[in-house]
Formats: sequence, C-alpha cells, structure tokens
Amino acid sequence: MQTHDHHCLSFEFPELKSEIHRLKVEDAHFRRLHEEYTEVSKQIEHMQAEIVPSTTSAEEALKAKRVHLKDSLYHMLTAAAG
Repeated sequence: MQTHDHHCLSFEFPELKSEIHRLKVEDAHFRRLHEEYTEVSKQIEHMQAEIVPSTTSAEEALKAKRVHLKDSLYHMLTAAAG
C-alpha cells in the first residue's frame, strides 16, 4: 500500500498552529471552512488509498477544492496573525 501525504492544516502551517486553534474556537466561518478542508482531505486520502473507488476527474476536482479552501484558510490565518 502506498503512503500518501497528510494534509492536516496544522501540519501544513506549523508556524500558525496556535492561530489555527484560536480561530477554530473563536470564528465560526473559519471553523466551518476548516471542517470542510479536513473532510475533503480525508476523502482524497481514501481515494488515493483505494479505500473508496473514484475517477481521476473526481479526485482532481476534490484536490482543486482543497487548494481553494487551503488558500482561503491561509488568508484568514495570516490576516488574524498579522
């Protein structure tokens, strides 16, 4: 079985870990986007591990969605931290 990258937001941005926690607690919009990002990442990991059957186009669509969510979350984090 092939190993795949884990895309936990605090793993992606370890320098912003405390800000991630703070915003998850204090900002409902951030929390919702973070939960969606986590769920999309899990779906992609399951597709890559062939736990869930999928098409390449479905997997690529989810990856594009994850990039968009990650970008939105990053901008919220840097605005809050800065």
